[in-house]
Amino acid sequence: MADPNNPLLRPRSEDAATAAVPSGRWARMARLGTLATGLAGGMLAEGARQWAQGKRPSPRDLLLTPGNARRVADQLAQLRGAAMKVGQLLSMDAGELLPPELGEILARLRSDAKPMPIGQLDEVLTAAWGAGWDARFAQFGFTPIAAASIGQVHRATTKDGRQLAIKVQYPGIRQSIASDVDNVGTLLRVSGLLPAHLNIAPLLDEAKKQLHEEADYLREARCQQQFGNLLDSDAALCVPAVHADWTTDNVLAMDYVECVPIESLQHVPQAERDRVASLLIGLLFRELFEFHLVQTDPNFANYRFQSTSGRTVLLDFGATRAYGPDIVAAYRQLMRCAMHDDREGMDQAARAIGYFGSHIRADQREAVIDLFSIACEPLRAADAYDFGRSDLPQRIRAAGMALSTEKDFWHTPPADALFLHRKLGGLYLLAARLQARVPVQALARPYLGAA
Repeated sequence: MADPNNPLLRPRSEDAATAAVPSGRWARMARLGTLATGLAGGMLAEGARQWAQGKRPSPRDLLLTPGNARRVADQLAQLRGAAMKVGQLLSMDAGELLPPELGEILARLRSDAKPMPIGQLDEVLTAAWGAGWDARFAQFGFTPIAAASIGQVHRATTKDGRQLAIKVQYPGIRQSIASDVDNVGTLLRVSGLLPAHLNIAPLLDEAKKQLHEEADYLREARCQQQFGNLLDSDAALCVPAVHADWTTDNVLAMDYVECVPIESLQHVPQAERDRVASLLIGLLFRELFEFHLVQTDPNFANYRFQSTSGRTVLLDFGATRAYGPDIVAAYRQLMRCAMHDDREGMDQAARAIGYFGSHIRADQREAVIDLFSIACEPLRAADAYDFGRSDLPQRIRAAGMALSTEKDFWHTPPADALFLHRKLGGLYLLAARLQARVPVQALARPYLGAA
């Protein structure tokens, strides 16, 4: 237990800005039951209101009210962990298949998480480091500097002078993954928030696998160290060093790096925005084709900028994924053929990746190739592609929605494809946010070989 008399560590009074994380299975299930009851009550109230006005609303209209949207987002944010993460995965990986209203609900979960109370935090750190852990710190900030789906980050200074950022996992996360994912998947299906024909079972299975990996902070530490070694000679990038003596399976300690959100670069000169966006898109090509190791979470919060050095800081390696030679070769062929509008070659590559189900029709196959062609548009730009002036994300979404309306079509692609497309889509969005001009073709050419 932290010493309450230590002025450097004395907790502030807890307030409404914090929320205890329910760690028991039944407590977490009760939260979902409360959510389902609240949704039903909200539907009844809205239905009565609209009927009194002479309207005849559909069940879907009643479900997707602003009040119910808040109920879904707020309850999942309080559950955190797998319940919150599955919302993030659905909103990013299957976004083009979801009703816009649900996409907005789930998008809130990417950054909406209340920190756990100080008493619960102290229990987690005592379990990880032992009683009296505070004696080894000159200062420990109990107010987190970041809070996300499965953990929160604190700044601290050790007695030996190290400036650390310490990521602390919420209690009970690892034990609740399977049940939380299943319960949230069931809720989304029976509520009508998802299209009835959409088979999300493979995605939910992958969510469980990814979450178990992300909840293993020792694994994340190894991935972070691996990326640090791979990028050590790149002066434009910074991967904070891991401190093994403070790292456990649910606490990850690393260098604290003074930096600002990547979105703050919206206001810097065009050349700097272009440089940073090009750096990150070029890094994706290096990850896939050179390292065969991709950090697949493109959340903007995972990219920061160090103003004093001009370096881009890379964070959060829990979603790091290895890519085998076969799928790397298939993506090399897909991008190379897309660059030259070779539809037959793209078809072969898509089949090798696993994008086509056994019953796909010829017109559906062509629609998939159309979607790939749209997504690879920046590869066909001989000069820099202007993401700020492009409607590329909207066209990708429209093409995806057209496919999703065919009930006998949808075939969930392999997880490797889902996570890679998630990363590429996230980088496109970031480049658009920065209104950057990026020479995508020039960045990709060294890895694609001869046409």
